[in-house]
Amino acid sequence: MITRAAICSLLVALTMPAFAAPPERSLRPLIRPLSEQILLAAARPADLQSLGPALSLRPALRPDSVVEQALFKRRRLRKGSVCGNINIQGEKVGTIAAKQRGCGAQNAVRVRSVSGVTLSQPAVMTCETAQALNAWVDKGLQPAFRRRNKVVSLRVAAHYVCRTRNNRPGARISEHGKGKAIDISGFTLANGDRITVAEGWNSKGVAKRLRKAWSAACGPFGTVLGPEADRYHRDHFHLDTAQYRSGPYCR
Repeated sequence: MITRAAICSLLVALTMPAFAAPPERSLRPLIRPLSEQILLAAARPADLQSLGPALSLRPALRPDSVVEQALFKRRRLRKGSVCGNINIQGEKVGTIAAKQRGCGAQNAVRVRSVSGVTLSQPAVMTCETAQALNAWVDKGLQPAFRRRNKVVSLRVAAHYVCRTRNNRPGARISEHGKGKAIDISGFTLANGDRITVAEGWNSKGVAKRLRKAWSAACGPFGTVLGPEADRYHRDHFHLDTAQYRSGPYCR
């Protein structure tokens, strides 16, 4: 009697494929024949001029001296920086005593340059004002004058001085007397051109750039006055960091 297990074994044996005999050839890939390009390159005369570049087109690594110079420059800038910003170069002044009620400043600095742009004279101001000046030069002034011929120097007409507004008797103390203001009367460009606010404001060549620079100062500074503000500001930009409830005052 054939058991169920024997029937199952017979069915499995009938359904399994027969074992294939091993191929006569090796399964390892054949060596690829030499291409025509390789044969032609090998047959090329050694003294034949090459049409390809003699040197690699990959850029060479910077020499260590260049890296060292960059690090040295950064250390020097950091050493001469104030207000915790490497882009503001100057020296600490400290407390400025008040010669008149309402004047004076705390933690003042004497700024020589901001964002690589030198000031025609070191200007005394608070760090708040120095930070605003740095932001305006980098984000507003340079784009207005196009970075291809960027501004390299600011003509400073006034900075810290203890006086009343517009030097009028009995008027309030000016923001200049608090270290919060700076007056800019002109700019020197990289190509040597000198632009003054007085002559350039209505000049066909630079009026648009001057007005764009003036407008960009409204934000970093709380007060921005220019030639159209009044007769006291016909030849310069007055920039200060006074705060107003209604926002920046720009004329």
